[in-house]
Amino acid sequence: MNRRNFCIAASALALPMGSVWAATGYPTRPVRVIVPYAAGGGPDVLMRQMAPAIGDALGQTIVIENKVGAAGVLAAQFVAAAPADGYTLLMGASTHLILKILQPSLGFDPLKDFAFAGNMSTSPSILIVPSDSPYKNIDQLAAAAKAAPGKFNYGSGGVGTGAHLAAATFAALKGLQVVHIPLRGSVEITASLLRGDTQFAFPTAGTAVPQVKGGKVRALAVTSTKRLPELPDVPTMNELTRDPLTIQESWSGLWAPAKTPPDIINRIHAAVNSALKAPAVQAKARDGGSEVETSESPASYSAFVHAENSKWAEIIRKGNVTGG
Repeated sequence: MNRRNFCIAASALALPMGSVWAATGYPTRPVRVIVPYAAGGGPDVLMRQMAPAIGDALGQTIVIENKVGAAGVLAAQFVAAAPADGYTLLMGASTHLILKILQPSLGFDPLKDFAFAGNMSTSPSILIVPSDSPYKNIDQLAAAAKAAPGKFNYGSGGVGTGAHLAAATFAALKGLQVVHIPLRGSVEITASLLRGDTQFAFPTAGTAVPQVKGGKVRALAVTSTKRLPELPDVPTMNELTRDPLTIQESWSGLWAPAKTPPDIINRIHAAVNSALKAPAVQAKARDGGSEVETSESPASYSAFVHAENSKWAEIIRKGNVTGG
């Protein structure tokens, strides 16, 4: 399923918000959004940038609460167990699907424990090498790595991150024997390349684009559906490989506990779509390496999440990625 089809639709913006408000009275108090990442990190900053506009559209304050632990699992478990009244939401993400696929025993099920209100943003990974690297395209990099099995390293922010899965997919498609180096965080990826500890990596656009523009690293490809406006000369992995599994984008949205009433979910969805139309909100997201991406309806967003779950399961299988 092509996520680019999940665009803002006029019908979504024309929801009968007055009748929904009258039917539910929602919201009559501030709404909490649980962010499963540390304060000050990219996803936290993105949510804080979007929250005021979403709050304005809802007519209530959005309160951000960081609940960090177990790579997002604690936050997901907390929201899954919260009252299904629309006042406790999760900044849900592709990461939650990946975690469950890698560790089936985790104490939450992203597909069963949540109602999906609406998508908010997306961000691809970018294949980079040091600026002084001799490799100018993915074929040159793959050929060199194939000629030296076990000698090429790639870094990531940890097992199951976008950087890890994109590199594992690249290695599987090209038949490479390369070594994964999990770092203490994504911010260390560029430093690892510049030290020579790793030879290539797939950090997120928010991390990579400033380094590319600053001349520290060279971009060889992006994992987005289409080329990035910031790097128009850099091809997509799908262009180069003709394999749709190379289209890999991290995304985030608002999730509620599974039994939240549909009229409340519709209200949240309409508020998200309305808020994220604002050029200022879109610009803030873009500054952080993301693009605003909304969904036509809660049903379409739910279908997208289920399709993404199947896609990530296939990526993990093909890349022979294990975790737990």
